[in-house]
Amino acid sequence: MGRTLRRTAAFTALWKALITGSGNDTSFVQRLSAMPRMVGNTLRGKYDGLGRLLMISAATVYVMSPVDMVPEAFFLLFGLADDVIIVSWIAGALLSETDRYLMWENGGKAPVSGTILDGEVV
Repeated sequence: MGRTLRRTAAFTALWKALITGSGNDTSFVQRLSAMPRMVGNTLRGKYDGLGRLLMISAATVYVMSPVDMVPEAFFLLFGLADDVIIVSWIAGALLSETDRYLMWENGGKAPVSGTILDGEVV
């Protein structure tokens, strides 16, 4: 059940990002620049994303490998559909994981971009 929830969260994050934006103000550049830090902190054992990063890496290797040509050779539509599904999952998982990492990096708070103005709520 846990895997299904994680898959669902990854696809939901992708759908939300494609349709309405990511739901927060995290830009593509912020996500891209966070990826090397995320990998480094994961490999050093500071961040707990090793399993998710390994799954994303394995899916990427599969899509890029010659083994992925077998379904296309025999079942053209199925082979292309599996690529679309896997690439969509990779994109959603990366969106979800970079959101999670940036939140972890900020001490559990959502990442903030732009200018912060001091003020009082009346």
